[in-house]
Parts: sequence; C-alpha cells; structure tokens
Amino acid sequence: MEKKIKFAPTVMLIDACYLNRVVNDMRRHFSPIVGRELPRADLAVLLECMALDAGVQTGDNEIQSIFIYESGMGEMDGCTPSDLDKELNNVAFKGELGEVALYAYQPSEMATHEELFLESLQLLNESKEAVRLIVVPDEEGYVEKVYKKVADMKGKEITVLGMNPPQKDCACRFEMLGFAVLQALGIRGEELAIGS
Repeated sequence: MEKKIKFAPTVMLIDACYLNRVVNDMRRHFSPIVGRELPRADLAVLLECMALDAGVQTGDNEIQSIFIYESGMGEMDGCTPSDLDKELNNVAFKGELGEVALYAYQPSEMATHEELFLESLQLLNESKEAVRLIVVPDEEGYVEKVYKKVADMKGKEITVLGMNPPQKDCACRFEMLGFAVLQALGIRGEELAIGS
C-alpha cells in the first residue's frame, strides 16, 4: 500500500485472488445443483453479506474494502464489477450498511501478494481508527501466519472469513465465507432444499 490511506472504523482486508477462486469454484459446483447457469457474483451484495456475517449492523457505517491481488491479475472474473484497477479502486457505494469504499493494491516488484497482505494486516493493527477487521486470507497459502498475527493483536474486533474453520482455537471469530457467496450468486434457499 504505497499510498497512505486513512482507515475507516471497519476495514475488510481481502485476498482478491482467493475470493475470486472461491466464487468461481462455487459457481461451478452449484450450477448443476440448482439447474441453471449462475451469474457472476454481485460484489456489492457479497461485501455487504460478509460485513453482516462479521457483525456489522445496518446503519450509517463507514467501511473500507481493501483488495490485495497478484501482479498481472487485472480482474476478479467471478464478480461484477470486476476490474481491480478501474472499477474496484478508489471508488465507493452506498448500501444498507452505509458507505463502502473500495481500494485495490498489488505488490511492487520487491514483494509478493502474501507479503503485502500480511504487511497490510500489520498496518491495520497499528491503526487507531480501524477497530473492526474483517479478514479474508488465502486458506491454501498463508492463513496460519494470519492466525498467528491476529493472536498478538489487542483492542481489535477481528473476524476471519473462509471455507474451513481453524484447526485449533484462534483469537478471533470465524465465519463461513460460502454463505455470503451463495447470496451474491443469487441462489435462493428453496433451490438448495430440493430433494431434502
């Protein structure tokens, strides 16, 4: 994060590569189950559902979503809008939860996107403004490093969203990312209740 930004009280730190992979995997998996082609996930709905799952109440909240992505990724092709540079950087939308500002960062040539994610988490830890952190790390990559960092954080309300609960006790709340993705894909509960 070369440019210094003032953090909001609620910050979502999202590994865009991981989130996009989960969305596309779920689209492929659930399309035959519901018997229709699933659209790209509505990113605004996805972000709001993730925030609600993490305990954010409807109202006039100030929320920042920070996407960290690999150099050359360009877009989150499982979501709409999708262009990380043009549509998901330095923009905002208003919804049921208040204003959600979006920023997207890729690492410089000297760092990996994992290093940028962990460095960003450290900056959030040091921030006085950011009180509630909603973290979506790569579960197949560096999630254990995130849990280790979170264990040392004080004075923050932290929720990690993922597809697999932590193997051992962690110093944060865990919520299933899949529920928010299902909502953002427009899958209704009754579509999943067929045959049960």
